[in-house]
Amino acid sequence: MKNVFICYPKCGTCKKAQQFLENNNIEYQIRDIKENTPTKEELKNWSEQNNIPLKKFFNTSGLVYKNLNLKEKLSLMSDEEKLELLSSNGMLIKRPIIVNNQKVLIGFKEEEWKELK
Repeated sequence: MKNVFICYPKCGTCKKAQQFLENNNIEYQIRDIKENTPTKEELKNWSEQNNIPLKKFFNTSGLVYKNLNLKEKLSLMSDEEKLELLSSNGMLIKRPIIVNNQKVLIGFKEEEWKELK
């Protein structure tokens, strides 16, 4: 399977990550996180298969996160509630995300992304 690059096109970090993919000839299929928000099932699978806590999927610097006061509430929420919330609004999800058969990477850390080659 080709890499699926889940991003918000107006996000500066997403643009940097996309440029990295282009510069390194890494094939990908683009998916707009706002138009095609990851589902509860996808998020649950990514979390479980890659041993990533659900709280790592939250965009803690985003306005929606701050407006909902999730810094205070997140630790009191069940995984089901977190999945419900994340899948309800793509802007709550940290981006970019790259997904392939082996792994899921959240956020753009060039050293991690080099492993995609």
